[in-house]
Amino acid sequence: MLVVDEDGKIILATDQVLKYSGYSAEEITHISFPQLFKVRASLRELYEFYFKNDSSPGEWPHGFLVGKNGETMFYQFSMLKLMRGDKYMYLLTMKHQDSSQLSLLQRFSDAFLKDINLGVLLISVSFTLVDVSDRACQILGMDREHILNKSLDEIFATIPSQHKLVQRTILNGAVVRNHAVSWTNNEERFELLLDSNVLKDNQGNIVGAYVIFKDVTNMRSLEEMVQRSDRLAMIGQIAAGTAHEIRNPLTSIKGFLQVLRRTFEVKGMEREQSFTVVMLEEINRINELVNEFLLLSKPKHVSYERIDVTEVLRGILPIINNEAILYDVNLQYEASYHLPEVIADKELLKQVFLNVCKNGIEAMSDGGVLTISEKVDTVERNVCIDIHDTGSGIPMFVIDKIFDPFFTTKDTGTGLGLSVCQRIIHDMGGTIRVSSKGYGTTFTISIPYT
Repeated sequence: MLVVDEDGKIILATDQVLKYSGYSAEEITHISFPQLFKVRASLRELYEFYFKNDSSPGEWPHGFLVGKNGETMFYQFSMLKLMRGDKYMYLLTMKHQDSSQLSLLQRFSDAFLKDINLGVLLISVSFTLVDVSDRACQILGMDREHILNKSLDEIFATIPSQHKLVQRTILNGAVVRNHAVSWTNNEERFELLLDSNVLKDNQGNIVGAYVIFKDVTNMRSLEEMVQRSDRLAMIGQIAAGTAHEIRNPLTSIKGFLQVLRRTFEVKGMEREQSFTVVMLEEINRINELVNEFLLLSKPKHVSYERIDVTEVLRGILPIINNEAILYDVNLQYEASYHLPEVIADKELLKQVFLNVCKNGIEAMSDGGVLTISEKVDTVERNVCIDIHDTGSGIPMFVIDKIFDPFFTTKDTGTGLGLSVCQRIIHDMGGTIRVSSKGYGTTFTISIPYT
Protein backbone atom coordinates (compact mmCIF):
# COMPACT_ATOMS: atom_id res chain seq x y z
CA MET A 1 0.00 0.00 0.00
CA LEU A 2 1.12 3.56 -0.81
CA VAL A 3 -0.13 6.98 0.25
CA VAL A 4 0.69 9.76 -2.24
CA ASP A 5 -0.31 13.42 -2.15
CA GLU A 6 -1.72 15.28 -5.17
CA ASP A 7 1.77 16.60 -6.04
CA GLY A 8 3.14 13.06 -6.39
CA LYS A 9 5.07 13.09 -3.09
CA ILE A 10 5.12 9.73 -1.31
CA ILE A 11 3.84 10.13 2.26
CA LEU A 12 3.74 6.52 3.45
CA ALA A 13 4.68 3.06 2.18
CA THR A 14 3.95 -0.32 3.75
CA ASP A 15 6.66 -2.85 4.62
CA GLN A 16 5.89 -4.93 1.52
CA VAL A 17 6.47 -1.97 -0.82
CA LEU A 18 9.70 -1.17 1.02
CA LYS A 19 10.79 -4.81 0.70
CA TYR A 20 10.20 -5.00 -3.05
CA SER A 21 11.55 -1.50 -3.81
CA GLY A 22 14.71 -1.78 -1.71
CA TYR A 23 14.18 1.67 -0.17
CA SER A 24 14.04 2.45 3.53
CA ALA A 25 10.99 4.22 5.01
CA GLU A 26 12.95 7.48 5.11
CA GLU A 27 14.44 7.15 1.62
CA ILE A 28 11.11 6.47 -0.08
CA THR A 29 9.62 9.76 1.17
CA HIS A 30 12.37 11.66 -0.64
CA ILE A 31 11.49 10.38 -4.10
CA SER A 32 8.40 11.14 -6.16
CA PHE A 33 5.76 8.65 -7.19
CA PRO A 34 6.73 8.81 -10.94
CA GLN A 35 10.31 7.85 -9.94
CA LEU A 36 9.10 4.79 -8.05
CA PHE A 37 6.20 3.71 -10.21
CA LYS A 38 5.94 3.95 -14.02
CA VAL A 39 2.36 4.44 -15.16
CA ARG A 40 0.75 5.78 -18.34
CA ALA A 41 -0.86 8.89 -16.83
CA SER A 42 -0.96 11.11 -13.77
CA LEU A 43 -2.69 9.81 -10.63
CA ARG A 44 -5.49 12.33 -11.05
CA GLU A 45 -6.16 11.17 -14.61
CA LEU A 46 -6.01 7.50 -13.61
CA TYR A 47 -8.43 8.04 -10.75
CA GLU A 48 -10.92 9.98 -12.89
CA PHE A 49 -10.83 7.38 -15.66
CA TYR A 50 -10.87 4.18 -13.61
CA PHE A 51 -12.55 4.95 -10.27
CA LYS A 52 -14.50 8.21 -10.26
CA ASN A 53 -17.92 7.03 -11.46
CA ASP A 54 -19.93 4.02 -12.45
CA SER A 55 -19.16 4.38 -16.14
CA SER A 56 -15.44 3.83 -15.51
CA PRO A 57 -13.99 0.50 -16.75
CA GLY A 58 -13.97 -2.36 -14.26
CA GLU A 59 -10.30 -3.21 -14.72
CA TRP A 60 -7.50 -1.90 -12.51
CA PRO A 61 -4.75 0.27 -13.93
CA HIS A 62 -1.26 -1.19 -14.00
CA GLY A 63 2.36 -0.11 -14.02
CA PHE A 64 5.90 -1.08 -13.10
CA LEU A 65 7.53 -0.53 -9.73
CA VAL A 66 11.17 0.45 -10.28
CA GLY A 67 13.37 -0.77 -7.44
CA LYS A 68 16.40 0.97 -6.01
CA ASN A 69 18.65 -1.41 -7.95
CA GLY A 70 16.78 -0.76 -11.24
CA GLU A 71 14.76 -3.98 -11.29
CA THR A 72 11.08 -3.71 -12.25
CA MET A 73 7.98 -5.54 -11.02
CA PHE A 74 4.51 -5.47 -12.55
CA TYR A 75 1.64 -4.29 -10.33
CA GLN A 76 -2.06 -3.58 -10.64
CA PHE A 77 -3.62 -1.16 -8.17
CA SER A 78 -6.88 0.36 -6.98
CA MET A 79 -7.23 3.93 -5.70
CA LEU A 80 -9.13 5.93 -3.10
CA LYS A 81 -9.15 9.72 -3.03
CA LEU A 82 -9.03 11.21 0.47
CA MET A 83 -8.84 14.69 1.97
CA ARG A 84 -5.92 15.68 4.19
CA GLY A 85 -6.43 19.22 5.43
CA ASP A 86 -6.99 21.33 2.32
CA LYS A 87 -5.25 18.88 0.02
CA TYR A 88 -6.15 15.61 -1.65
CA MET A 89 -4.16 12.43 -1.28
CA TYR A 90 -4.44 9.03 -2.94
CA LEU A 91 -4.45 5.66 -1.20
CA LEU A 92 -3.12 3.00 -3.57
CA THR A 93 -3.76 -0.68 -2.88
CA MET A 94 -1.26 -2.56 -4.99
CA LYS A 95 -1.49 -6.14 -6.23
CA HIS A 96 1.69 -7.77 -7.50
CA GLN A 97 1.30 -9.81 -10.69
CA ASP A 98 4.00 -12.06 -12.10
CA SER A 99 5.23 -10.95 -15.51
CA SER A 100 4.25 -14.35 -16.94
CA GLN A 101 0.62 -13.40 -16.25
CA LEU A 102 0.74 -10.25 -18.33
CA SER A 103 -1.87 -10.24 -21.06
CA LEU A 104 -0.77 -10.24 -24.68
CA LEU A 105 -2.24 -6.76 -25.08
CA GLN A 106 -0.28 -5.43 -22.08
CA ARG A 107 2.94 -6.95 -23.40
CA PHE A 108 2.34 -5.46 -26.84
CA SER A 109 1.52 -2.03 -25.38
CA ASP A 110 4.77 -1.84 -23.43
CA ALA A 111 6.90 -3.28 -26.24
CA PHE A 112 5.27 -0.96 -28.78
CA LEU A 113 6.38 2.16 -26.94
CA LYS A 114 9.85 0.87 -26.12
CA ASP A 115 10.96 -1.04 -29.21
CA ILE A 116 8.97 0.06 -32.23
CA ASN A 117 10.76 2.32 -34.73
CA LEU A 118 7.91 4.84 -34.69
CA GLY A 119 7.31 8.11 -32.92
CA VAL A 120 4.34 7.68 -30.59
CA LEU A 121 2.70 10.32 -28.39
CA LEU A 122 -0.18 9.53 -26.01
CA ILE A 123 -2.12 12.64 -25.01
CA SER A 124 -4.70 13.15 -22.25
CA VAL A 125 -7.90 15.18 -22.51
CA SER A 126 -6.12 17.99 -20.66
CA PHE A 127 -3.55 18.10 -23.52
CA THR A 128 -0.72 16.70 -21.41
CA LEU A 129 1.77 14.11 -22.61
CA VAL A 130 0.90 10.80 -20.92
CA ASP A 131 3.56 8.67 -22.64
CA VAL A 132 6.08 8.88 -25.44
CA SER A 133 8.13 6.31 -27.33
CA ASP A 134 11.93 6.30 -27.37
CA ARG A 135 11.99 6.98 -31.11
CA ALA A 136 9.77 10.04 -30.65
CA CYS A 137 12.23 11.43 -28.10
CA GLN A 138 15.09 10.95 -30.58
CA ILE A 139 13.25 12.71 -33.38
CA LEU A 140 12.00 15.55 -31.18
CA GLY A 141 15.44 15.96 -29.61
CA MET A 142 13.92 15.91 -26.12
CA ASP A 143 14.51 13.96 -22.90
CA ARG A 144 11.59 11.70 -21.93
CA GLU A 145 11.84 12.52 -18.22
CA HIS A 146 11.68 16.26 -18.92
CA ILE A 147 8.52 16.20 -21.05
CA LEU A 148 6.41 13.42 -19.52
CA ASN A 149 3.17 14.60 -17.85
CA LYS A 150 3.72 18.15 -19.12
CA SER A 151 1.36 20.20 -21.26
CA LEU A 152 2.00 20.00 -25.01
CA ASP A 153 1.74 23.80 -25.05
CA GLU A 154 4.68 23.93 -22.64
CA ILE A 155 6.70 21.29 -24.51
CA PHE A 156 6.37 23.16 -27.84
CA ALA A 157 6.28 26.66 -26.33
CA THR A 158 9.21 27.97 -28.41
CA ILE A 159 7.78 26.78 -31.73
CA PRO A 160 5.38 28.91 -33.83
CA SER A 161 1.84 27.55 -33.65
CA GLN A 162 1.65 26.70 -37.36
CA HIS A 163 4.79 24.53 -37.07
CA LYS A 164 3.87 22.62 -33.90
CA LEU A 165 3.82 18.86 -34.38
CA VAL A 166 0.65 18.49 -32.30
CA GLN A 167 -2.28 20.93 -32.27
CA ARG A 168 -5.00 21.18 -29.60
CA THR A 169 -7.58 20.51 -32.31
CA ILE A 170 -6.51 16.87 -32.18
CA LEU A 171 -8.86 16.47 -29.18
CA ASN A 172 -11.83 17.66 -31.26
CA GLY A 173 -11.90 14.36 -33.14
CA ALA A 174 -10.09 15.31 -36.36
CA VAL A 175 -8.50 12.23 -37.97
CA VAL A 176 -5.15 12.65 -39.75
CA ARG A 177 -3.69 10.05 -42.11
CA ASN A 178 -0.29 10.17 -43.82
CA HIS A 179 0.15 13.91 -43.25
CA ALA A 180 3.62 14.98 -44.44
CA VAL A 181 5.44 17.34 -42.08
CA SER A 182 9.03 18.51 -41.63
CA TRP A 183 10.64 18.69 -38.20
CA THR A 184 14.03 20.12 -37.28
CA ASN A 185 15.56 19.58 -33.86
CA ASN A 186 18.86 21.08 -32.78
CA GLU A 187 20.90 18.49 -34.67
CA GLU A 188 19.10 17.31 -37.80
CA ARG A 189 16.03 17.58 -39.98
CA PHE A 190 13.38 14.88 -40.42
CA GLU A 191 10.66 14.30 -42.98
CA LEU A 192 7.71 12.64 -41.21
CA LEU A 193 4.42 10.99 -42.11
CA LEU A 194 1.95 11.62 -39.29
CA ASP A 195 -1.24 9.82 -38.22
CA SER A 196 -3.46 10.89 -35.33
CA ASN A 197 -6.84 10.07 -33.83
CA VAL A 198 -8.76 10.31 -30.57
CA LEU A 199 -9.24 7.53 -27.99
CA LYS A 200 -12.76 6.92 -26.65
CA ASP A 201 -14.27 4.95 -23.77
CA ASN A 202 -17.16 2.49 -24.01
CA GLN A 203 -19.69 5.33 -23.94
CA GLY A 204 -18.00 7.15 -26.82
CA ASN A 205 -16.48 9.92 -24.69
CA ILE A 206 -13.08 11.21 -25.74
CA VAL A 207 -10.51 10.23 -23.10
CA GLY A 208 -7.35 11.15 -24.98
CA ALA A 209 -5.59 11.01 -28.32
CA TYR A 210 -2.57 9.51 -29.98
CA VAL A 211 -0.07 10.69 -32.58
CA ILE A 212 2.08 8.25 -34.54
CA PHE A 213 4.75 9.42 -36.95
CA LYS A 214 7.26 7.59 -39.13
CA ASP A 215 10.63 8.94 -40.23
CA VAL A 216 10.68 8.85 -44.05
CA THR A 217 13.65 11.18 -44.49
CA ASN A 218 15.75 8.64 -46.37
CA MET A 219 12.83 7.64 -48.59
CA ARG A 220 12.00 11.26 -49.44
CA SER A 221 15.66 12.03 -50.08
CA LEU A 222 15.90 9.02 -52.38
CA GLU A 223 12.78 10.07 -54.29
CA GLU A 224 14.10 13.61 -54.70
CA MET A 225 17.49 12.26 -55.77
CA VAL A 226 15.90 10.04 -58.43
CA GLN A 227 13.71 12.89 -59.71
CA ARG A 228 16.68 15.26 -59.79
CA SER A 229 18.82 12.65 -61.51
CA ASP A 230 16.12 12.16 -64.17
CA ARG A 231 15.98 15.90 -64.80
CA LEU A 232 19.76 16.11 -65.04
CA ALA A 233 19.86 13.14 -67.41
CA MET A 234 17.30 14.80 -69.69
CA ILE A 235 19.17 18.12 -69.65
CA GLY A 236 22.41 16.25 -70.26
CA GLN A 237 20.98 14.53 -73.34
CA ILE A 238 19.78 17.84 -74.72
CA ALA A 239 23.10 19.49 -73.89
CA ALA A 240 25.16 16.75 -75.54
CA GLY A 241 23.22 17.13 -78.79
CA THR A 242 23.05 20.93 -79.01
CA ALA A 243 25.98 22.45 -77.10
CA HIS A 244 28.54 21.96 -79.87
CA GLU A 245 26.10 23.37 -82.44
CA ILE A 246 25.74 26.47 -80.25
CA ARG A 247 29.47 26.94 -79.66
CA ASN A 248 30.49 26.82 -83.33
CA PRO A 249 28.50 29.89 -84.46
CA LEU A 250 29.36 31.67 -81.19
CA THR A 251 33.06 31.25 -82.00
CA SER A 252 32.56 32.89 -85.40
CA ILE A 253 30.49 35.74 -83.95
CA LYS A 254 33.07 36.33 -81.22
CA GLY A 255 35.92 36.43 -83.76
CA PHE A 256 34.21 38.99 -86.00
CA LEU A 257 33.25 41.13 -82.99
CA GLN A 258 36.89 41.21 -81.88
CA VAL A 259 37.86 42.42 -85.36
CA LEU A 260 35.16 45.11 -85.24
CA ARG A 261 36.32 46.20 -81.77
CA ARG A 262 39.89 46.73 -83.01
CA THR A 263 38.59 48.60 -86.07
CA PHE A 264 36.45 50.91 -83.94
CA GLU A 265 39.42 51.45 -81.61
CA VAL A 266 41.69 52.46 -84.51
CA LYS A 267 39.08 54.84 -85.94
CA GLY A 268 38.32 56.36 -82.53
CA MET A 269 34.70 55.23 -82.53
CA GLU A 270 34.49 54.86 -78.76
CA ARG A 271 30.69 54.53 -78.63
CA GLU A 272 30.61 51.67 -81.13
CA GLN A 273 33.63 50.06 -79.41
CA SER A 274 31.75 50.04 -76.08
CA PHE A 275 28.88 48.18 -77.78
CA THR A 276 31.21 45.42 -78.95
CA VAL A 277 32.67 45.09 -75.43
CA VAL A 278 29.18 44.48 -74.02
CA MET A 279 28.40 41.92 -76.75
CA LEU A 280 31.67 40.06 -76.14
CA GLU A 281 30.93 39.87 -72.41
CA GLU A 282 27.49 38.41 -73.14
CA ILE A 283 28.98 35.87 -75.52
CA ASN A 284 31.40 34.80 -72.77
CA ARG A 285 28.43 34.28 -70.45
CA ILE A 286 26.74 32.10 -73.07
CA ASN A 287 29.96 30.10 -73.43
CA GLU A 288 30.09 29.52 -69.65
CA LEU A 289 26.48 28.31 -69.67
CA VAL A 290 27.21 25.93 -72.56
CA ASN A 291 30.26 24.57 -70.71
CA GLU A 292 28.10 23.80 -67.68
CA PHE A 293 25.54 22.15 -69.96
CA LEU A 294 28.26 19.85 -71.24
CA LEU A 295 29.28 18.91 -67.72
CA LEU A 296 25.72 17.76 -66.98
CA SER A 297 26.12 14.97 -69.49
CA LYS A 298 28.23 11.98 -68.42
CA PRO A 299 31.89 13.08 -68.48
CA LYS A 300 33.61 11.27 -71.35
CA HIS A 301 37.16 11.37 -70.03
CA VAL A 302 36.90 10.54 -66.36
CA SER A 303 40.00 9.10 -64.71
CA TYR A 304 39.12 7.30 -61.50
CA GLU A 305 42.13 6.47 -59.35
CA ARG A 306 43.18 6.28 -55.72
CA ILE A 307 43.72 9.80 -54.48
CA ASP A 308 44.48 11.59 -51.23
CA VAL A 309 41.72 14.13 -50.55
CA THR A 310 44.03 16.15 -48.30
CA GLU A 311 46.48 16.52 -51.17
CA VAL A 312 43.71 17.70 -53.50
CA LEU A 313 42.49 20.31 -50.98
CA ARG A 314 45.98 21.64 -50.23
CA GLY A 315 46.59 22.03 -53.96
CA ILE A 316 43.64 24.42 -54.37
CA LEU A 317 43.88 26.28 -51.04
CA PRO A 318 45.85 29.20 -52.61
CA ILE A 319 43.08 29.68 -55.20
CA ILE A 320 40.37 29.59 -52.51
CA ASN A 321 42.35 31.97 -50.29
CA ASN A 322 42.79 34.52 -53.12
CA GLU A 323 39.03 34.47 -53.70
CA ALA A 324 38.42 34.85 -49.94
CA ILE A 325 40.68 37.92 -49.73
CA LEU A 326 38.56 39.68 -52.37
CA TYR A 327 35.49 39.33 -50.11
CA ASP A 328 37.30 40.11 -46.82
CA VAL A 329 36.80 36.48 -45.72
CA ASN A 330 39.19 34.55 -43.49
CA LEU A 331 39.99 30.98 -44.55
CA GLN A 332 40.46 28.25 -41.92
CA TYR A 333 41.63 24.78 -42.88
CA GLU A 334 41.29 21.96 -40.33
CA ALA A 335 43.24 18.96 -41.59
CA SER A 336 42.79 15.37 -40.43
CA TYR A 337 45.99 13.48 -40.91
CA HIS A 338 46.15 10.03 -42.49
CA LEU A 339 42.81 10.17 -44.30
CA PRO A 340 42.01 6.94 -46.16
CA GLU A 341 42.41 7.13 -49.93
CA VAL A 342 39.26 7.34 -52.08
CA ILE A 343 38.49 6.34 -55.65
CA ALA A 344 37.74 9.56 -57.53
CA ASP A 345 38.72 11.85 -60.40
CA LYS A 346 41.13 14.43 -59.04
CA GLU A 347 40.23 17.24 -61.46
CA LEU A 348 36.48 16.82 -61.02
CA LEU A 349 36.92 16.74 -57.26
CA LYS A 350 38.84 20.02 -57.44
CA GLN A 351 35.95 21.50 -59.42
CA VAL A 352 33.46 20.48 -56.72
CA PHE A 353 35.54 21.89 -53.84
CA LEU A 354 36.20 25.16 -55.71
CA ASN A 355 32.54 25.62 -56.62
CA VAL A 356 31.20 24.98 -53.11
CA CYS A 357 33.89 27.17 -51.50
CA LYS A 358 33.19 29.97 -53.99
CA ASN A 359 29.48 29.83 -53.13
CA GLY A 360 30.30 30.00 -49.42
CA ILE A 361 32.61 32.98 -49.87
CA GLU A 362 30.09 34.88 -52.00
CA ALA A 363 27.43 34.26 -49.32
CA MET A 364 29.47 36.41 -46.90
CA SER A 365 29.19 39.81 -48.59
CA ASP A 366 30.15 41.58 -45.36
CA GLY A 367 33.09 39.30 -44.60
CA GLY A 368 33.27 36.28 -42.35
CA VAL A 369 35.00 32.94 -41.95
CA LEU A 370 35.09 29.99 -44.34
CA THR A 371 36.08 26.77 -42.58
CA ILE A 372 37.15 23.64 -44.44
CA SER A 373 37.45 20.59 -42.18
CA GLU A 374 38.27 16.96 -42.86
CA LYS A 375 36.99 13.94 -40.94
CA VAL A 376 36.40 10.21 -41.31
CA ASP A 377 33.04 8.50 -40.79
CA THR A 378 34.14 5.01 -39.77
CA VAL A 379 30.55 3.76 -39.48
CA GLU A 380 29.54 4.62 -43.06
CA ARG A 381 33.17 4.32 -44.25
CA ASN A 382 33.26 7.79 -45.79
CA VAL A 383 35.82 10.56 -46.02
CA CYS A 384 33.85 13.73 -45.23
CA ILE A 385 34.73 17.33 -46.07
CA ASP A 386 32.72 20.02 -44.27
CA ILE A 387 32.70 23.48 -45.88
CA HIS A 388 31.10 25.96 -43.47
CA ASP A 389 30.44 29.66 -43.98
CA THR A 390 29.21 32.27 -41.50
CA GLY A 391 26.80 33.93 -43.91
CA SER A 392 23.11 34.61 -43.39
CA GLY A 393 22.13 30.99 -44.05
CA ILE A 394 19.69 29.43 -46.50
CA PRO A 395 15.94 29.83 -45.81
CA MET A 396 14.06 26.57 -45.15
CA PHE A 397 11.75 27.13 -48.14
CA VAL A 398 14.79 27.35 -50.45
CA ILE A 399 17.12 24.69 -49.08
CA ASP A 400 15.30 21.80 -50.80
CA LYS A 401 15.72 23.44 -54.21
CA ILE A 402 19.39 24.43 -54.29
CA PHE A 403 20.45 21.30 -56.18
CA ASP A 404 17.71 21.71 -58.81
CA PRO A 405 18.96 22.71 -62.28
CA PHE A 406 18.57 26.44 -63.04
CA PHE A 407 17.59 27.34 -59.47
CA THR A 408 19.73 30.19 -58.19
CA THR A 409 19.52 33.09 -55.75
CA LYS A 410 22.31 35.00 -57.50
CA ASP A 411 21.61 37.83 -59.93
CA THR A 412 24.08 36.46 -62.51
CA GLY A 413 24.09 32.76 -61.62
CA THR A 414 23.06 29.97 -64.01
CA GLY A 415 21.76 27.64 -61.31
CA LEU A 416 23.78 24.72 -62.67
CA GLY A 417 26.88 24.80 -60.45
CA LEU A 418 25.52 22.74 -57.53
CA SER A 419 23.65 20.42 -59.91
CA VAL A 420 26.94 19.64 -61.63
CA CYS A 421 28.70 19.16 -58.27
CA GLN A 422 26.02 16.75 -57.09
CA ARG A 423 26.25 14.78 -60.34
CA ILE A 424 30.03 14.47 -60.01
CA ILE A 425 29.91 13.30 -56.38
CA HIS A 426 27.06 10.84 -57.05
CA ASP A 427 29.03 9.33 -59.93
CA MET A 428 31.83 8.70 -57.41
CA GLY A 429 29.36 6.88 -55.14
CA GLY A 430 29.25 9.73 -52.60
CA THR A 431 26.77 12.30 -51.35
CA ILE A 432 26.66 16.05 -50.93
CA ARG A 433 24.37 17.43 -48.21
CA VAL A 434 23.58 20.87 -46.89
CA SER A 435 22.42 22.10 -43.48
CA SER A 436 21.55 25.65 -42.50
CA LYS A 437 20.02 26.77 -39.20
CA GLY A 438 19.49 30.48 -39.77
CA TYR A 439 23.13 31.45 -39.28
CA GLY A 440 25.75 29.97 -41.52
CA THR A 441 25.60 27.05 -43.93
CA THR A 442 27.51 23.76 -44.02
CA PHE A 443 28.01 21.60 -47.10
CA THR A 444 29.17 18.06 -46.32
CA ILE A 445 30.80 16.15 -49.16
CA SER A 446 31.12 12.43 -48.38
CA ILE A 447 33.12 10.03 -50.54
CA PRO A 448 33.37 6.30 -49.72
CA TYR A 449 36.74 4.74 -49.03
CA THR A 450 37.65 1.08 -49.38
